[in-house]
Amino acid sequence: MSDDVPVAAAPEGVRRGEAADPAGRPAGRPWTALWVTALALPPLALLAAASWFGRWVRPGADDWCFLPRVRDDGISGLVGQFYFDDNGRVANALLVGAYAKFQIAGHQWYPLVSGVLVLAVLWAVAVLALRRARLRTPRGLPLLLAAMTTALFLFATPNTYKTFYWPAASVSHTLPPVLACSALIPLLLARTRRGRALAVTVAVLMAAFLATLSEETAIVVVMVLLAALVVSGRAVPTADRGFFRLWCAGGIAGTVAGALVLITSPGSTNRRERFGAETTFLLAPDSLAASLRAFAEITVATVTTWQYVGAVAAGVLLGLLCRRADGTRPRPPAHWSLLTSAGLVTLLVSGYLCTVIAYPVFGDRVSDRSANRLWNDYLLLYVILLAGAGALLGLAVRRYAHRTAPAKAVCAALCVLVCVGPAIALTDLGTAMRSRAEKWDAQDLRLREGAAAGERVLPYERLVISQMLEPFSKGGEQYWPGGCVAELYHLDRVTDGAPGR
Repeated sequence: MSDDVPVAAAPEGVRRGEAADPAGRPAGRPWTALWVTALALPPLALLAAASWFGRWVRPGADDWCFLPRVRDDGISGLVGQFYFDDNGRVANALLVGAYAKFQIAGHQWYPLVSGVLVLAVLWAVAVLALRRARLRTPRGLPLLLAAMTTALFLFATPNTYKTFYWPAASVSHTLPPVLACSALIPLLLARTRRGRALAVTVAVLMAAFLATLSEETAIVVVMVLLAALVVSGRAVPTADRGFFRLWCAGGIAGTVAGALVLITSPGSTNRRERFGAETTFLLAPDSLAASLRAFAEITVATVTTWQYVGAVAAGVLLGLLCRRADGTRPRPPAHWSLLTSAGLVTLLVSGYLCTVIAYPVFGDRVSDRSANRLWNDYLLLYVILLAGAGALLGLAVRRYAHRTAPAKAVCAALCVLVCVGPAIALTDLGTAMRSRAEKWDAQDLRLREGAAAGERVLPYERLVISQMLEPFSKGGEQYWPGGCVAELYHLDRVTDGAPGR
């Protein structure tokens, strides 16, 4: 599994087996691009299968409340509810309204649309980042990096349903970090003064949007930008340093502006009062200590999920196969230790702060696997950092190892193996989703027909999947979101339709 091509002679700085093209750039064997592209097929197949299973998605939990509000009052009505009553997240309301406008069909199409968006953004960022770094790779390697990152981010989690299939959770915790990555695209494309102005503008607007979409992602964004400012003095070339710092400052300013809109909203005030999440409680020693214990549990659960080694493997392949434009072997960045330390500290601090602000609402459940959607705001950063660490490892192996074919073979095998477990879990989840969809559709028809016949109170049977909330949970004691179910079907109330009740 080597991309070496025997040649009679090679220019200085080009490894034996790397032919140089007329422009002085090395050209690997064509089948290298073929097997690298083939490695992207397993994670892409996971994404395709998961998107296909999206046709079995049916509303649950908060979805019950969003559907009647958007149906009756439109997206603007949901935005008003979020801003004045619920939580102040106006951008969140816009995205929720965008899929809820299509009612059940919006839930079914959401996995496909969001999955393609995640892949497209990460693929574009990978291509442009490599181009900006003046590195050449076999065709298909950027796609492998994007596909592996997407698959691990979406399907290696303890609860894929809440990460990928539940639109409300995805809008709040899965899409925001991906949208943050999309702001890198104008930055990486910027070459002219106009391009740089556009990049800064996008950074400001996207940061403000994210601050009213997800508080947790806004924290991660600020921490990443602060870390980037700190290391920019050594890691960014002098010619680009001023623009890069301006871009980071614009992102931080946009986040602050959006946060002010959120915090000062009546909905945010109501939420803090409802859950006791005032600043004094957030900073209380007991709350901080409990958040630290919860974050430690989350960290252990994440680090012991061995499938994430796939990100390292993909990164190692990048380090083993990339070349400079002139055909020479790239070396690790001069300040790689600084970058590595900054990345680790940023991940730990942002993850802990996300846990701190989520703890008043979720309590000790914040570290439960059923609440894993709350981890996604910094989980994407974790996967990307693993890929970056793998790239550094690959460069080191390439520099000191006599033959790199064994390392390539191991990494290729890992890229395939890490997809096996999620594939099995996804198949089981698809079966459960189909079973629930069939029961849900039958009950939906019964409730609609009953309401059309003039019934005002009808029984509702709980249809739980992946620990999603349904009416009459806690042994039938909790009614929520029964009122929203009744509103959707134009009923006065639904009763517990469980057998024996």
